[in-house]
Amino acid sequence: MTMTPEQATWFAGVCDQLVENVEQVLLGKNHVIRLSFVTLLSRGHLLLEDVPGTGKTSLARAMAESISGVSNRVQFTPDLLPGDITGVSIYDQRTGDFDFHEGPIFANIVLADEINRASPKTQSALLEVMEEGHVTVDGVTHPVGTPFMVIATQNPIEQAGTYRLPEAQLDRFMMKTSIGYPDHQSTIRILEGSESPVATVLTPVVPATTIAEMTRMATTVHVDPSINDYVARIIDGTRQADEVRLGASVRGALSLIRSSKTLAAASGRSFVIPDDVKSLADTVLAHRLILDAEAEFDGVNPSNVIAQVLIDTPPPRDSAVA
Repeated sequence: MTMTPEQATWFAGVCDQLVENVEQVLLGKNHVIRLSFVTLLSRGHLLLEDVPGTGKTSLARAMAESISGVSNRVQFTPDLLPGDITGVSIYDQRTGDFDFHEGPIFANIVLADEINRASPKTQSALLEVMEEGHVTVDGVTHPVGTPFMVIATQNPIEQAGTYRLPEAQLDRFMMKTSIGYPDHQSTIRILEGSESPVATVLTPVVPATTIAEMTRMATTVHVDPSINDYVARIIDGTRQADEVRLGASVRGALSLIRSSKTLAAASGRSFVIPDDVKSLADTVLAHRLILDAEAEFDGVNPSNVIAQVLIDTPPPRDSAVA
């Protein structure tokens, strides 16, 4: 069943309300907030590479409040253990059974702050839950529920004492972006509101069950075969680029299609157009590329490669996908 134009209009209206609601807390960051909700509604996870104090925790909390959900924040440190994230089984002497005590991963929005400060063993504790939506402790599977999204952060400046995220884990993140500093006018508005002693509490826009339904609806957006061909050619382009040692994966291609479908619905359309793919290509694919040493030495970055691939890959004609 394909999404109807009426459903697309309703979908876009709810997305606009969600973005506007969160923007009360994260001023002047409409684009990043929209990308975050596109990720959530595409059953994906978000990696934020940002300096401290740009509103990452506020984003996670505001998103959870907007969908009547729960948010948890985990500060990743070198001594953090996998059980500190997933939860542990504790022996109950009264009953003689082991009771499972849920970890902070059991929430709708989980902020994994400075994820690269934890050991690879602890980082890997997130792999199963990010891919499958559940954790397994002592052979017992525990679903985390829906909706569910991990927002992980890493500091691009301070790298001492950190562990680089392995490619397999980077590939689990649907998008990578940055909040960045607010513009001048937004900074003034933040300073003007700094005297308020009470933190802003957002009114929920929709319940979590509606988000789950919207996630299902996003999968029904129409994708023309020419769009699939376009995405496949972009992926091939990343693998054939001279500067690239490892190109985008099949998971990256699937993420680009899924997020493009959600973005189309959030724009009030029941079908994907090439501009949806082009606008998301860098955010979805750049962090999956590994460049060769010579290209990095020359100052080339993955975003440069994606931009060139988009130039070299002609999109299908509008008439083919309308």
